[in-house]
Amino acid sequence: MRYSDDIIEEVRSRNDIVDVVGQYVHLQKKGANYFGLCPFHNEKSGSFSVSQSKQIFHCFGCGAGGNVISFLMKYDNLTFTEALQQLAERAGVRLPEADDSPQARAMRDKRQMLLDINREAAKYYYRNLRAKSGEKGMQYFKQRQLTDETMKHFGLGFANMTSDDLVKYLRQMGFEDKLIIEAGLASFDEQRGTHDKFWNRVMFPISDAQGKVIGFGGRVMGDGKPKYLNSPETPIFDKSRNLFGLNYAKSSKAGYMIICEGYMDVIAMHQAGFDMAVASLGTAFTMGQAMILKRYTDTVVLSYDSDEAGTKAAMRGIGILKEVGLKGKVLDLRPYKDPDEFIKNLGKDEFEQRVKNAENPFFFEARVEESRHDMSDPVSKTEFHRKLAAMLCEFEEAVERENYIEATAARYNIAVDDLRKLVSATAAKGVPVRTDNTPKSGAAVKKTPEDSARKNQRLLLTWLTDEPGILPKVTKWVTPEDFSDDLYRSVAEELFAGMQSGNFSPAAVIDRFGDEEEHRQVAEMFNTNLVDIETPDQRRKAFHDIIYAVKQAGYERQKKMLKPDDPQYLMKTIQGKKDLEKLAHADISPDD
Repeated sequence: MRYSDDIIEEVRSRNDIVDVVGQYVHLQKKGANYFGLCPFHNEKSGSFSVSQSKQIFHCFGCGAGGNVISFLMKYDNLTFTEALQQLAERAGVRLPEADDSPQARAMRDKRQMLLDINREAAKYYYRNLRAKSGEKGMQYFKQRQLTDETMKHFGLGFANMTSDDLVKYLRQMGFEDKLIIEAGLASFDEQRGTHDKFWNRVMFPISDAQGKVIGFGGRVMGDGKPKYLNSPETPIFDKSRNLFGLNYAKSSKAGYMIICEGYMDVIAMHQAGFDMAVASLGTAFTMGQAMILKRYTDTVVLSYDSDEAGTKAAMRGIGILKEVGLKGKVLDLRPYKDPDEFIKNLGKDEFEQRVKNAENPFFFEARVEESRHDMSDPVSKTEFHRKLAAMLCEFEEAVERENYIEATAARYNIAVDDLRKLVSATAAKGVPVRTDNTPKSGAAVKKTPEDSARKNQRLLLTWLTDEPGILPKVTKWVTPEDFSDDLYRSVAEELFAGMQSGNFSPAAVIDRFGDEEEHRQVAEMFNTNLVDIETPDQRRKAFHDIIYAVKQAGYERQKKMLKPDDPQYLMKTIQGKKDLEKLAHADISPDD
């Protein structure tokens, strides 16, 4: 449901951003703003700024930004509506009912009922594990060296040997068979009727990012098949868009996430103090899961089993991380198979060292490729070098590619000039060097003229929000049409119109846009300040130069939009040049 602008404004205005963010981040006032350590990336010096006057936040380190609603959405992985409802409850604002049609009510009621069923099932399994009937499950967890505290933390449980215990319990709680089946906890056939889906299994509750139980994983006791069984897809459980352990890992301050294969790997890592671990849910790592991780970190360490299947999973995971713009590393667990086994044998200190030394994804792929070749055979060795050259062609930026050529040549004892020639020859044969602007490595690209233009526009927008009194001096020369792209023009229109009417709020502008990346960009527009301005003359010159740069960029944009055969082309071009010439010689100051 989309609430009205008035309702959104009331909720936002009654939740001071400093108070709300201060519940999650230790803030200290420095000048006009508050600063603290950013909760969205790992840092040692506080670059996370919160403006009480603007009611927005912005991190000068990672670029995260937005208003109080954006903050809660990003921190707790909430939808806009969920964040608004949480803030409304905090401030005592009564929100209008959502769509109250019979269909909408039925859908909401059904979703809540499924959540209730899963919650009760989790309680039931939890109690079973601690009862006499759950001794087998408790013995299994103790053998895996889990503490009582860890078992409680993850809500671990046990499904009894009999095949209808849970169904009977849930019926007693008032739930209908149809909903129990739809929740993924039971099945139906003519011979047995409605019966439990999970039995004779230790149980792992699966929670969403807010900690609500949405499904289960069960490991069979003994030699039954399948060894692991997961809840099916339901209206509240989508395996490809959830991660086991995320409800805890999202609060980690490590600055990175570790993704592994199984429930026990995650639990063992958390017990050892590695609270950033998550696992995919009985399925291969998906693009949807990578996008979820991107909300919380920019670096992911892949910790898959060290067997052939794990290697293939890591290779696939590297590609997915690159695709969504995340930096990836690969954990080397050899000689052990998985994180749980590694920690039990070598301890958490050695595991931490392995995490710190996690392998660069390029050299991991190179190592895997090397293992497929006989390096004592000149033919096979040459094939490997050709494969390296093809891999090096994947780097888009020349400097980055050259750095990897040098590092690869040194690692594999190849003459650097020979490898460089081989890369060029490989590219010429049809493996093109990438030329798009976003390197998969995440390395920064060279600034373009458009970037410089946008920075000047951000400087002007920030100056206006800090000093609204300069608006008449700005609007004498600049209009929203002078801003470079749709997002910047939209913000400029909101700012100019709002200030002229005396009703402008940077936090309200952010809510005009629904995308997290747009929130980040808009917050940056209101947090780009001048540096090294010490004298009135420097301030005057900066003001003049920024206005001229914005106007010039607007002239160039509008000129490109006109065709030479347009009757207005010549007239507007000449007028634009005259305006720029007049502005160049104008004596304008923010302080007159």
